[in-house]
Amino acid sequence: MINKDFKYLPKNDRKKILLICDDIRVPSGVATVAKEIVVHTAQHFNWVQMAGAIQHPDKGKRFDLSNEINKLTGLDDTDIRLYPIDGYGDTGMVRQMIKAEKPDALFIITDPRYFMWLFNIENEIRKEIPIIYLNIWDDYPAPLYNREFYESCDALLGISKQTVNINKITLGDKSKDKVIEYIPHGLNHNIYKPLDDVSEFRKKLFNGDEVDFCLFFNSRNIRRKQIPDTMWAFKMFLDGLPREEAEKCRLLMHTEVTHQAGTDLLAIKELLFNDYPNALIFSTSKLSHEDLNKMYNSTDCQILLTSNEGWGLTLTEAMLAGNPIIANSTGGMQDQMRFLDEDGKWFTPTPEVPSNNSGRYKKHGEWAFPVYPTSRSIQGSPVTPYIWDDRCKAEDATDRIREVYNLGKEKRKELGAKAREWCLSEEAGFTSEQQGKKVIKALDELFNTWKPREAFEVIDTDEDPSQNRIQTHNLVY
Repeated sequence: MINKDFKYLPKNDRKKILLICDDIRVPSGVATVAKEIVVHTAQHFNWVQMAGAIQHPDKGKRFDLSNEINKLTGLDDTDIRLYPIDGYGDTGMVRQMIKAEKPDALFIITDPRYFMWLFNIENEIRKEIPIIYLNIWDDYPAPLYNREFYESCDALLGISKQTVNINKITLGDKSKDKVIEYIPHGLNHNIYKPLDDVSEFRKKLFNGDEVDFCLFFNSRNIRRKQIPDTMWAFKMFLDGLPREEAEKCRLLMHTEVTHQAGTDLLAIKELLFNDYPNALIFSTSKLSHEDLNKMYNSTDCQILLTSNEGWGLTLTEAMLAGNPIIANSTGGMQDQMRFLDEDGKWFTPTPEVPSNNSGRYKKHGEWAFPVYPTSRSIQGSPVTPYIWDDRCKAEDATDRIREVYNLGKEKRKELGAKAREWCLSEEAGFTSEQQGKKVIKALDELFNTWKPREAFEVIDTDEDPSQNRIQTHNLVY
């Protein structure tokens, strides 16, 4: 339910926003976040979406979701409409939508390379309406190859503190002309929450076995997720236990067993777990949010060792469900571990100290068990020429698993409760409601200050230092 008193505007007084991203009715991460934003700002904005999907089965149709959103929010005057499309559309579709719907702003989400066609006509669009980009970037060095994308937007809403710093570093002096705000992922804390009794779900999940400790991995089977290292770390953890204790431990892996972007996890199992045939549980079926929450409640700790990670949404889900987390100290996962700087404040990256992947700061939230990278290398591709790959050692992850295990169930639940409490706090704001409030505040600022783009911009490349492709933050610190 939405608090109608918070920034409520009558339907005819609201700004209309054209949203382009995954169809908000599907269960992808982008769609989930987009839906929460739409639902929790529906009292203040009207929304129309170019609702993307691969070969969308509803292409060519039009859906009015206003009644559905009314039921979710308790309002009676929301205005939410969808136009399903293949992919994210093209320039012709955007021009047609702007002409037909007359939106007051255009809002995009996901990797900028999906919107290169849109940025090619940003000058045309921004003469009429601003472009808003809910963006995230996995790691440093600050991607100067994204500069033109960031310059093409009027508001940059950074999902992680790292992303906000990257936006400002990449833009340089031009950042002062943008609305740049930190708006972390927010989830429905009434879905992801501690449950009183999941005994029947656990019985089915563990096939009736007595399980004292279960580590949970929930993410895609892609290389940067470091799944084989996670399995290896768990195997070494089992090796350090008495046999009777090891028999009561499980690693639950909600992911694809085999994927071309990742590896064959059955082969990894055969390599490592011959002595522990029951230790691994694969979960491959798509789950509802409610059943996924039961899975979190049936496990003891969430682990994510990704070598570069924009946010790590499964960590947020686990924390809201009341579980501690083991995570690599990189990207947006650092936000969720609440590292403290030398002044005792929640660490905010700067050009001087852009990341805590070096382990400079060791104090953090009690619910977090960080693993610090021991290797940093520059990886890349032709379209994304460089990005750090922050790899941690499996042996260090084993130490964190053992540390969490030795706490005992009661202490783990105590720390998990503190994780949830912090997620719900004003400081963290990892809930849908607080995410919605922050979006409203940022967009109101944009609408109050935005000026249409000039027809032409003259750039003297000999005198404008911002045109240089030179990093302006520390690479070693």
